[in-house]
Amino acid sequence: MQTDGQRVDGLLSDSSMADSAPNRTQEGKWQKPRFSRKSLMKCCLVRWIISNTAPQGPDSSDSELELATVRHQPEGLEELQAQTKFTRKELQSLYRGFKNECPSGLVDEETFKTIYSQFFPQGDATTYAHFLFNAFDMDRNGSIRFEDFVIGLSVLLRGSVTEKLRWAFNLYDINKDGCITKEEMLAIMKSIYDMMGRYTSPSVKEDAPFEHVEKFFQKMDRNRDGVVTIEEFIETCQKDENIMSSMQLFENVI
Repeated sequence: MQTDGQRVDGLLSDSSMADSAPNRTQEGKWQKPRFSRKSLMKCCLVRWIISNTAPQGPDSSDSELELATVRHQPEGLEELQAQTKFTRKELQSLYRGFKNECPSGLVDEETFKTIYSQFFPQGDATTYAHFLFNAFDMDRNGSIRFEDFVIGLSVLLRGSVTEKLRWAFNLYDINKDGCITKEEMLAIMKSIYDMMGRYTSPSVKEDAPFEHVEKFFQKMDRNRDGVVTIEEFIETCQKDENIMSSMQLFENVI
């Protein structure tokens, strides 16, 4: 998805919505997109963090993660670097902004709603922000630690295809019971359309989310038991060229 009113895409876009695939080879095979700093800055959460990064002098102790002033103390920089695909400098920058915006060291759901209402003012981002927050809140305790935050971002922005699909499955699995129902997938899709607002091009029909969910569920629910397991989800997505070509667009609504 893009916020400039030109496209409406998501992880599960189809050929009618994803009419171009800049990461396909001439043979038509999908290639993993390469994430530059420019593409990294398309991520709403990264832009929010970087915008709150205070200038630091050359002698700043932030280079080693200041821990004394926060209620929740994150893991060491080296450990986070080993767990993510961010560089040391990127982690320093992300933590600096995170600490400036959330001195307690924790992010709550209201903060997520504020972030997405700022980046998508033309729509209602409340529901999508709620679902996304729950996907990051791995402990289910109503707050997100810095470690969870950067590990999730690392998967979404620089993870392998399978890692991204597993994270996406967790997002669609709203009640976290290990499978996705048609109602859960529809709720996520509708929240994305609501966030993008009415002023998108091409214009979105009111029943578009329902049509997309019907189409994708037919592909994914291979044994027709009314739910999609993580195995069905990953296998179907990896075999579907239209879904794979849309993976590069997913980070624009994160």
